[in-house]
Parts: sequence; C-alpha cells; structure tokens
Amino acid sequence: MLPHSPRKALMNPEFRRRGIYLLPNLLTTTALFAGFYAIVQAMNGRFENSAVAIFVAMLFDGLDGRVARLTRTQSAFGAEYDSLSDMVSFGAAPALIIYEWALKDMGKLGWIAAFIYCAGAALRLARFNTNIDIIDKRYFQGMPSPAAAALVAGLVWVLLDLGFTGYEVRWPACILTIFAGVTMVSNIRYYSGKEINLRRSVPFFMIAAIALGFALVSSYPPGVLFGLFLVYALSGYVLTFAQWRTERKSVARSK
Repeated sequence: MLPHSPRKALMNPEFRRRGIYLLPNLLTTTALFAGFYAIVQAMNGRFENSAVAIFVAMLFDGLDGRVARLTRTQSAFGAEYDSLSDMVSFGAAPALIIYEWALKDMGKLGWIAAFIYCAGAALRLARFNTNIDIIDKRYFQGMPSPAAAALVAGLVWVLLDLGFTGYEVRWPACILTIFAGVTMVSNIRYYSGKEINLRRSVPFFMIAAIALGFALVSSYPPGVLFGLFLVYALSGYVLTFAQWRTERKSVARSK
C-alpha cells in the first residue's frame, strides 16, 4: 500500500479533524448556493422555485450552527462566513424575489419597500454579530433574518399556489415586506430555542410534536410554512405586550 493512499489518509486523525472542521462551512456554502439559486430563479420568472430555495437555505443555515456546536468546530471564520451567506440568502434574495414578483409595478414605493427589507436584514445581522456576547441567549432581539425571509418567501409561495398574480396582491406584499424589514431591526424579543440541547434526552411529547409538525408541513407545505412563520412573526409582539403588562402591574403594586 502506498504511504499516501486515500485509505491511509482517511485513517489519519488529523485528516478527520479537518474533515469535521470543513463540514459546517460546507453546509453554509450549500445555504449560500440555495440563496443564489433563488435569485437566479426569480430573475427567470420562476418564483415558486425561488421561494422553495429560500426554505432550503433556511434548513442548511440551521444545520451549520448545530453541527459546529456538536462537533466543537466553531470558528471566527465560520461565524463571519455564515453572516455573509445569510445576507445573500435572507437579505438580498427575498428582497429581489418579492420585488420581481409583486412590487416592481408600484414604482418608487416598490423598490423602497424591497430596500427597507434588504437594509433591515443587513442591520439585523450587524447588530447580532456585535451583541452576540451580551444578549440573553434565550431570545433574539428583533425577528431573525431567516424567519423574515421565510415570511416573505412563504407569502409568494402560498399565493402562487392559490392562483394569484403578484400584481393582484402587490399592496399586501408591500405591507408585509416593510413589516418584515422593520421588525428585524426592532427591539421586539423572539424566542430563540437555543437552550435546547440535542445531546440530552428530551421528553416523549417533544418527539411526538416534531412528528406532528412534519406531518402538518407535508400535508400542504406552502400554507403551513407561511402560517407557522406568520405566527412566529406575531409572537414577538405578543411576548413584548405580555412583558409590558407584567411590568406595568408590578409597578402599580409597588405604589
């Protein structure tokens, strides 16, 4: 056997460590490719394909961080690369998709709404990177950009499936796009789910809930996914309102 044969290289522990280290970055690259593919499909007028590609990018974006933590391969390079990938997949791509599909016939208002979303995603990512060590890990400050992208892409997907044209729903699309962009840079808190540890055992009902979730999504993906992310987008406002009421009651009792 040659000293530098592929089999011997695979048995090398250093080679294995490098392979594991590359894995989260390969997942990030896949998410980036999905975002780029979404842009290309939107430019060709295939908006359903572009919307689906955003959800694929979400899937791989969620996997890269989990894999990096499970394999203890986090790095500054990976964090920066992930942010740049997110800007393409969840910032520029959704803005272009919604503009090409519904907003371009609205004149200045259309591209301004798309820019508000794109700028909101950029500001959201920049703020997240600078506050990552000082914020409560249980909550996001502002709606995360993948959820905002899913909200916009989900709207396109479900309305296309229902037979609407972009021109017919340009006003609701414009309002939702601005809402998503502004909510990303707001101080509204959103549940992050980061305290869930995949290495520990979980209750049986959680497995059952996950199975039920997959069943619901598979029954009607466009409607269920859009509905889930719409509920998530509104949940931050409900959470903030509930916290405000609690603080108000505590202040009233202390008087």
